[in-house]
Amino acid sequence: MNHTMMIKNSLKTTFSPALPIATLFLSLTITPVSVIAEDAINKTPSLSLHGDTKYSKGFKHFDYVNPDASKGGSLRMAGMGTFDSLNPYIEKGTPASGIGLIYDTLMTSSADEPFSMYALVAQYAEPAIDNSGITFHLNPAARFHDGQPITAQDVVFSFETLRDKGSPFYKAYYGDIAKAEALSKRSVRFVFKDNRNPELPLIISQLPVLPKHFWEQETNNFELANLNKPLGSGPYKVRSAEPGRSVVYERVEDYWGKDLPVNKGRYNFDTRRYDYYRDSNVSLQALKAGEYDIRYENIARNWATAYDTPAVTKGNLVLEAIPTKAPQGMQGFAFNLRRDLFKDVNVRRALNYAMDFEWLNKNLFYNSYTRTQSYFANSDMEATGIPQGKELAYLEPYRDQLPDKLFTEPHKLPVTDGSGRIRNQLNEALALMEQADWKLESGSLRKNGKPFEFEILLYDSSMEKVALPLKKNLEAMGVKATIRIVDISQYINRIRSFDYDMLVTRFPQSSSPGNEQRDFWGSESADLPGSRNMMGIKNPVIDGLIKNVINAESRADLVAAVKALDRVLLWNEYMIPQWYLSSNRVAYWKPLNHPLSKPDQQPLYQFDLDSWWKEPDNTKATGPAADSTDKEEAEKGMPLWPAGILLAILILGWFIRQSKRQK
Repeated sequence: MNHTMMIKNSLKTTFSPALPIATLFLSLTITPVSVIAEDAINKTPSLSLHGDTKYSKGFKHFDYVNPDASKGGSLRMAGMGTFDSLNPYIEKGTPASGIGLIYDTLMTSSADEPFSMYALVAQYAEPAIDNSGITFHLNPAARFHDGQPITAQDVVFSFETLRDKGSPFYKAYYGDIAKAEALSKRSVRFVFKDNRNPELPLIISQLPVLPKHFWEQETNNFELANLNKPLGSGPYKVRSAEPGRSVVYERVEDYWGKDLPVNKGRYNFDTRRYDYYRDSNVSLQALKAGEYDIRYENIARNWATAYDTPAVTKGNLVLEAIPTKAPQGMQGFAFNLRRDLFKDVNVRRALNYAMDFEWLNKNLFYNSYTRTQSYFANSDMEATGIPQGKELAYLEPYRDQLPDKLFTEPHKLPVTDGSGRIRNQLNEALALMEQADWKLESGSLRKNGKPFEFEILLYDSSMEKVALPLKKNLEAMGVKATIRIVDISQYINRIRSFDYDMLVTRFPQSSSPGNEQRDFWGSESADLPGSRNMMGIKNPVIDGLIKNVINAESRADLVAAVKALDRVLLWNEYMIPQWYLSSNRVAYWKPLNHPLSKPDQQPLYQFDLDSWWKEPDNTKATGPAADSTDKEEAEKGMPLWPAGILLAILILGWFIRQSKRQK
């Protein structure tokens, strides 16, 4: 699965902090790599892991884009908190929203397929028949913004720099790649450590290409977080960056790749601007005031009640729930198993009883959400019922390390009647706590004289309303939970160092999970600062199941392997699952438009904001700018020249009257 594309897209767009990072994955299906032959050797402009790609050689543009979309205008968005870095690839600092817009990758994906890659910087790919490596042949037209051509040496530099100096994620993600070597000025080969991972060709095809000549200058240190403008090769470059205020990107007029099929109808705005807000409620009001153009609304109450404005009634501010085919993964309260308090599975299972989803959905969310029952929700890879067939075969070697109930019962979350009265559930929770030697003494849950206390770390005030009912129910169990809300910079630093007891997080998934599962739940990533193993999972069973997922040789094997992994994750109660929504709720001002407005357009696997545009003919008639202009015109009243004539007549009349009086 393409975790790199998720990172790149999340750096282009901004999502609600409830979903910490706006997250969109490229899905890759695990079967032997399929290619479209360009000539006698194994060159291809596209890659797929399952059958043929949708688009054949010579295609003009992706079907879902508008190739005639208007170019021009500005897209204004909201960023949350602040930023202090223009380098999104390192652990230090907080990167600016949208910074991924300045970079191109070797190949890129289409949003209407779950698992296909197409030529970008690499004009052709040449995967080894035995999957021992892959060679990329670069487009001779590919250039950085300073006019320097992109070479194989830049690709090798990018791989080695990200692996050795970038975020720890890259070291794990590229862990199965032995080396990169330049074969010529425009050909580069990646050699794999073994040929058992069929996903590697597509994983490395999403490598962002960095300019070696830029980063080797003494004034540019890749490992430092600062606001020096980096050099890229993508459709935009940084115009300005003011920490805590705004970052602005301008479209590169002579962008080398603007006429490639993968870019037709995309990157349509002259500028893309992110204005920063420290509070999500303030940013909501700013949208309604026309201060920016588009908002991803992840708060159900806002969606139901906060947009009752004349602009919505008139159709100038559009509310649209755009369906998605993407799996929804897992969102919830995550336990940090590095804390002794949460090491016992009975404790974690007991605390699950304190979350009353049915009451939350009814009273806070307008019954708009579905409870998350799987780490691979909204997909065919959810573990349901009891294990059978291939899934059971994957689990059998670990039977003596797994609970007996895992093989005989489906995993179930506590369910309430939604009334808010959960005494029976809390009694079951206390019984589980007793099995872990926690006793209720004078209203306080204690073990060896020490009370059960922990902190819930948040950085989004909107999530507090979800945490408060949980805190109340925990108190009824004798547990003291403290809610702490910090700014985004402090939050990121604490996450990187695993300095928290519990937090809210989300693990996005694709249609083809793979290497990223090591970073999510693998033992090797548990103590690696900056990894996505938020819970600190160190479980040999899970490590073995992750290997099965990565090495799956067919789609059927992959689905079975993922179901087995999902089932073991669920039965270990690493999280208190929350909810998901199988659509993207978007509020945007006209004259913005997007391809999914076509009545026959099918839902996409990715939310592709890059394919949106601004309709020039409607700019005066609708949108915040038009409303403002209409208001100004209304306030002007009578034109100046009639008023001047009237004033002159009045003055002349006054002089005539005065003259008559003097006579």
